[in-house]
Formats: sequence, C-alpha cells, structure tokens
Amino acid sequence: MLLPPKVAHGVADGSVALAFRRWKKQAVKVGSEFRTVAGVVRVDDVAVVDADAITDEDAVAAGWPDADRLRRQLDKADAGTTYRVVLSLAGPDPRVALREATDLTDADVEAIDTRLERLDRASSHGPWTMATLELIRRRPHTRAPDLAAEVGRERDPFKIDVRKLKNLGLTRSFDVGYEVSPRGLAYLERTKRT
Repeated sequence: MLLPPKVAHGVADGSVALAFRRWKKQAVKVGSEFRTVAGVVRVDDVAVVDADAITDEDAVAAGWPDADRLRRQLDKADAGTTYRVVLSLAGPDPRVALREATDLTDADVEAIDTRLERLDRASSHGPWTMATLELIRRRPHTRAPDLAAEVGRERDPFKIDVRKLKNLGLTRSFDVGYEVSPRGLAYLERTKRT
C-alpha cells in the first residue's frame, strides 16, 4: 500500500490514523507492514465501508480536510469497493540504521558481495550493481531519468534497481536523485579494484 509522504509523516506523528481506498479486491491484510518515508507502517484493521457514510472526522483522520474531498478522490478510482484501513507506526525504517553502519566486517562485505552478485545474475540486462553504485557516487542528487539515460536504461526499471541497493543500505533517496550512503561508501572503499 502506497502512502504519500504527507500521509506517512502524519501516521508517524499521530495526526493520521486512517486511509480510505477503493479496490476491486482487498489489497492489504491486518498485520501487514510496509516501509514509507516516515518509517514502517502497520495495518491494524481493514473494513468495507459505504463511501457516503464517511464522516468529516474520518476524513481528517485520513489527512483530508473533509469527507466530500475524500469521496471525490475515491471516485477517481475505477469501480470497486471502498475500504477503511486503520494504520499505526510500527517503528523506524530499518534501512536508515543500516545505511549509517560503516564499520563493515569481512563477513559484512562478503554478504553484500553475495547479494550484489545475486542481483547481477538475476538481471535481464546484465551486471549493473557496481556500475550503478559508482554512477550514483559520481553524480549524487542527479535526476533518475538523467542517470538512467547515461547507462542506456529506462527510468522506471533503473529506479527499481536503485531501490534494491537502498534495501541493502547502500544508497539513499532524495526529492531529486540519490547518493551512496555511508555504508555504501564504506563498502566501495573496502572493495576498491586497483
């Protein structure tokens, strides 16, 4: 389940506790957790509701000014069932602490090597992990379309690959572009090829 940054930050600070979605079939389960820009968010409850029964109080709890505007947003979705999703903050994004961890042991480096090699082997476009890390290191805060074009790739698949590096704590994202994280820099330093 995707949450806009404003809503995710609202869940983190307690000002948002609900989300309303229109789906053809229920897309989340109670107990599901997902990462957002503000931390890990948990689904505490999911229920089918009548969109006309959504109150202004419900809308405010979902980060909307009033129920009418929320309903107009829901109406933009294809036909489906309206769901009321109760959300709470489960904790910080574990990638944040991971990307700051720079004291890499030999076992850490070996584990990262293994994961990157696996990503390269699974790729339909050939090895990409080290080239992408080096590109981001060389051109921090550069727009994803520009980085993708430099290596002859489309933007969206390139962004998916960078997210895989982020999941390993090797990069971090910004409103514009990326940078190699402290962990990523430590890894690159430990694996320099001379």
